[in-house]
Amino acid sequence: MPELLTEPFILSSSPTPARGLDTALVWLMALTCGLVVANIYYNQPLLAAIGRTFHVPDSQASLVATATQIGYTLGILLAVPLGDMLERKRLILWMLVGAAVCLGGAALAPTFALLAVASVLIGICSSVPQLLLPMAAHLAPEADRGRIVGRIMSGLLIGILLSRTVSGYAGAHLGWRVVFAGAAGLMLALTGLLAWRLPQDRPNFTGTYGSLMRSLGTLTRELPTLRRSALVGGSIFAAFSVFWTTLVFYLGSPAYGYGSDVAGFFGLVGAAGALAAPLAGGLADRRGPSYAITAGLGLALASYLLLGVGGGYLAGLILGILLLDVGVQSVHISNQTLVFSLRPEARSRLNTVYMTGYFTGGSLGSIVGGLAWTHFGWPGVCAVGSAFVALALALHRFYGRGQIIG
Repeated sequence: MPELLTEPFILSSSPTPARGLDTALVWLMALTCGLVVANIYYNQPLLAAIGRTFHVPDSQASLVATATQIGYTLGILLAVPLGDMLERKRLILWMLVGAAVCLGGAALAPTFALLAVASVLIGICSSVPQLLLPMAAHLAPEADRGRIVGRIMSGLLIGILLSRTVSGYAGAHLGWRVVFAGAAGLMLALTGLLAWRLPQDRPNFTGTYGSLMRSLGTLTRELPTLRRSALVGGSIFAAFSVFWTTLVFYLGSPAYGYGSDVAGFFGLVGAAGALAAPLAGGLADRRGPSYAITAGLGLALASYLLLGVGGGYLAGLILGILLLDVGVQSVHISNQTLVFSLRPEARSRLNTVYMTGYFTGGSLGSIVGGLAWTHFGWPGVCAVGSAFVALALALHRFYGRGQIIG
């Protein structure tokens, strides 16, 4: 049973979708999520090259990844709630145009400071997937919601992981600026495609932007399940970011001696794990989100134990990546399936609260991961990653259990 919230400026009925969610539209949404979210992660295999361009150390170069994730969090907090108020298609198209402009600015950035500023703006404009996911949850039949959200999430996750492969290879052979310029062109092409195919979706929230934003606090206060999901999601994404932010440095160290092109191809390993996303959504539909979250956290903890013990061996590193990505996906998809069930007419705002917690954790993971690598090397990275997973498990098991439904 969904938790209830009584607040005068939050709607009591769900808007009627313009049309059903057909298979082609599901795959278009998945493609869109993958291409747009890739903007956040292109920089990770390029951090060493960016550091050399601007003559900054690894710990400072890693701030580019952190700045982009902070921007993404700001976009989720300030722009995504508008999906419950404004026509979503128009909002999405304008944000894609903004992303193209900001990516072009990053490609031309003459200083590290300006690149960091552009990275924040890229993150803000690339929060489009968090508008598409609530739209898909609204259009999907309730019995298939987890599976459909999982299918779209598979596109998003493959985009996250393959972005590292593409940018690592292109950055090594063409330079990191070309990666950002190419991404800008992709955003313009995607804008045209979505203008043609994406349905209009106008919510019937009639309050002001101020009341819309105030409702975020009301939702957070009144829905303990939402709070728990945000905390668990933030902790597991911190563990994910610890690994992927520092992997390029580890692979470039004497342990492996690989360049950014080879480091980027490790995204292919993670992409193979991302194919399990619809299965994770189906598990949440059949056994319940709580069961799927517990299973995913167990896999993530096992992955860091393996990476700590066998990460110096290629087979151990690859298996650890697979376990980590499948585990993180299971937790994230199950959390979103649970969150979207709470208040159907407020899904964009619910997603805002959840994803703000999620990417706040990701930003923290990037910072802590960079510091752990600088001061303690790979053992420090694995210890910090394991600690974030353990925190997520403790929160999932104990936080607000007396108040939480489901």
